[in-house]
Amino acid sequence: TASDGLYAVGSSVSSVSPLGAERYADAARSIAAQIVANTEVLETLTDCSNESVDVKACVAELVETVGTRIWRRPATAEEVAVLAELGEKASEALNGTLHGIQYVLSAMLQSPYFLYRVEEGESDGEEGRRYTSWEMASRLSYFIWNTTPDAELLEAAAGDTLIDDESLAAQVDRMLADPRARQGVRSFFADWLGLFGLDDLKKDPNVFKHYAPELGAMAREETLRVAEDIVFERDADMREFLTTRRTFVTGRLAAIYNVPAATPEGFGAIELPEKGARMGFLGQVSFLAAHAHPVSTSPTQRGVFVREKLLCHTVPSPPADVDTAIPAVSDEAQSFKQRLMVHMQDPSCAPCHAFIDPIGFGLENFDGVGRYRILDNGIPIDPSGNLDDAEFDGPETLAHALANHPDYARCIVSKTYAYATGRHVAGEDAPLITHLLGKFNGEDRRLLTLFRSVALSDGFRLVGEVSK
Repeated sequence: TASDGLYAVGSSVSSVSPLGAERYADAARSIAAQIVANTEVLETLTDCSNESVDVKACVAELVETVGTRIWRRPATAEEVAVLAELGEKASEALNGTLHGIQYVLSAMLQSPYFLYRVEEGESDGEEGRRYTSWEMASRLSYFIWNTTPDAELLEAAAGDTLIDDESLAAQVDRMLADPRARQGVRSFFADWLGLFGLDDLKKDPNVFKHYAPELGAMAREETLRVAEDIVFERDADMREFLTTRRTFVTGRLAAIYNVPAATPEGFGAIELPEKGARMGFLGQVSFLAAHAHPVSTSPTQRGVFVREKLLCHTVPSPPADVDTAIPAVSDEAQSFKQRLMVHMQDPSCAPCHAFIDPIGFGLENFDGVGRYRILDNGIPIDPSGNLDDAEFDGPETLAHALANHPDYARCIVSKTYAYATGRHVAGEDAPLITHLLGKFNGEDRRLLTLFRSVALSDGFRLVGEVSK
């Protein structure tokens, strides 16, 4: 469940239901059975065979070696003893060493130490607490790579060097230069922008002829490829995420954008027309279609997204007793904008809608799947508006106004910090966020330099007191 708009934060506070625990157990047993059944895979983990004599010693060695990879830390002597005894009893009861190995692997894979990252920290030698080197190995790998620590990171943790400034910086630089950093950046963008929800994108095909069930997945991949291009290929200013004309499309996406596809199959890079209204993320299907109704656009949804996700503004929920229904089409209000303007005449609706709807009005030239249009229900679209004192007259100038909004850069910093640490950004974090923002702006708003700054910051490395 997402919290503060991020699954990375929600995962640190979510609980597991009894049914969820059963499913974890089923998955662990299934994986363990597959490992034991595959001799080639099993031999990469242990020398034990079904004829092994000293089962307890064999299993203990497995826990001491493979356990470090599974739990991302060494098992304690007590844990080794308990698991070795489990393996011995299982092998005796089921008549075979491999059964003991299977039970031990299953136990380790459904352990909280595998399913969760347990972070208690240690004394920093003064008055505070810091994350241990083992904890830092996992924090780094899941932040930068979105996966488990590799052998070199675990070796650094074993040497207790990840609490050292110089050694930590060397590991961070190595990880950011590694191809696995691409997956970490993709995961950040997908979480920040809510791209996982595109799997459930639904549109009325009678209204939107370009819709297809696979459109959501295509749209997500387009956005992630643009993100990779900006962050890795060009190491560019993050403002370009909103203003770039370069994108990656399939034939279906090209048809929606009314441009030639670059390749007959799959994704190909294209440059959108220089004089066109479409540019950057606000011109992509992943944003335009996801934040629209199944049969129409939604200036309100699009405005809320921009405020909350791109500017980190708080949009209050409507009062419980307020009628949120949009007025029906009438002679006086035929376009969506006109109908919302009528809705905004209600004093209880006006404050919020005046805060969010003008942003969406600037994007009304794009329909519910992202096709460009000039009319809405036969009425010429007026995409002009104002974003916090910055005037715009359409999607292009809105994108530039948003890219240069002071809260856009700060929001990227806040979301990156929350994603990295797995917790809400609170008031006491403000000085650190301001410091990180200064470095981000001073380094041309490049995301990889921000990742590095966050990973080396005290906020990422220090932990408050842990109540026992």
